Amino acid sequence: MSQAARKKGMGRGLSALLSDAEVDATSRDGVSIGSVALIPLANLEANPFQPRTEFNAELLEELRQSISIHGVIQPITVRKMGYDKYQLISGERRTRAAMMAGLTQIPAYIRVANDQEMLEIALIENIQRSDLNAIDVAVSYHRLIEECDISQDELGERVGKDRTTVNNYLRLLKLPDEIQLGIKSGKVSMGQARAIINIPHQQQQLELYQHIIANNLSVRDVEALAKRVKSGMGDYNPGMGTDWDPEIDRIMEAFHQRLRAAVHLKNGSRGGGKIVISYKNREDLVRILSRIPE
Repeated sequence: MSQAARKKGMGRGLSALLSDAEVDATSRDGVSIGSVALIPLANLEANPFQPRTEFNAELLEELRQSISIHGVIQPITVRKMGYDKYQLISGERRTRAAMMAGLTQIPAYIRVANDQEMLEIALIENIQRSDLNAIDVAVSYHRLIEECDISQDELGERVGKDRTTVNNYLRLLKLPDEIQLGIKSGKVSMGQARAIINIPHQQQQLELYQHIIANNLSVRDVEALAKRVKSGMGDYNPGMGTDWDPEIDRIMEAFHQRLRAAVHLKNGSRGGGKIVISYKNREDLVRILSRIPE
């Protein structure tokens, strides 16, 4: 797609790409390009650019039941490949459910599109789904940028998101595979994952991820833990739980500012606890001592 065509479609998303691709013509088999028609499912081939690879079996079965009763209400979108041959652009879930319901035909918008437009349409249509997890959104964003030569600003305009939001999704792809799988399966939220990203070391990220799952931490809890690790106030401490006191957090910050050293506060079961001050070497220990008033 040319730069001019790309700019023409900015901000209008899928409808713009479809509109740009539409041609007012009639095929030899009587199917008008730009119209809605019933097409044989047997003559429909899969979209090679389909970014979505996983479909919820329960939701697919619910859609099958609905289609069995009401039919396919919202037409799929296809491109004309030749005489009585079509390729799916968007609507794979509806197509699968229709086949499961035993349908032989499906209503479809007939369009023409080249491979570049096909990829963009499929990715943008995928992004606009409400049930998509954050990693799948991030992967689609990344593919649009890398494979379709779209900048983050252009991408934001196309999907109706600001640059910061787009970047927050893309940063998720820098997390370890285990955490990305946890986001996909719903073990951690995007808010929790965004806090994990702020921790510089992968091993600490993984430790915090496991701690989130084990202790059902809130986004606020995770942000507080990540902040302490990133600021150098100490390593991640798996002994800290969900009832961490914000006042203790403030006191730890005060210790860090005064001593310029990593400080851990370990709470006891009866309200008491321990203060652990870490030092790098003998000279650092002397330096810390000099900052403590007599």
